[in-house]
Amino acid sequence: MELTATIGLDAPQPVAAAALLERARAAWHDPAAATALLGEALALAPDCLALHYARYKFHSSHGQYALAEAAACTALAEAARQAGFDADWRSLGPVTADWSDVRGAAHFYLFSLKALAYLRLRRGAVQDCLALLDTLQRIDPADQVGAEVIRALYRGAISDAA
Repeated sequence: MELTATIGLDAPQPVAAAALLERARAAWHDPAAATALLGEALALAPDCLALHYARYKFHSSHGQYALAEAAACTALAEAARQAGFDADWRSLGPVTADWSDVRGAAHFYLFSLKALAYLRLRRGAVQDCLALLDTLQRIDPADQVGAEVIRALYRGAISDAA
């Protein structure tokens, strides 16, 4: 699976970082090794959003939700820096950026905000999850990134808790 196609980013990865990412994929079942390789790749290419995605996706898929959340927050900060707006999702609105450019850093920010909502839900922070989902609904009313899926999980978590 091509990560850049998955998240709609065309920016090439530096060759050395791409090689480290491939090694991390090969080490998928060795979380310590894969984590180290992803860290090395990001150290070489801290502005490569696909590497940020790979890191939070890796940790999430291994049930390492605290690490995934930290990685998602780093991804949000980098995407906001590249898109030229404040990284604090609470300060964003529909006109903050061109959220519809699926190949841009602003869209990656939306995608990562959805991931953060999921991670907060998985960690039991349901009110934080709801606040993130409400922000996504406000700035992405067309739901380009599919946040409604996370909202359905949220509703399920709330009904299970009741």
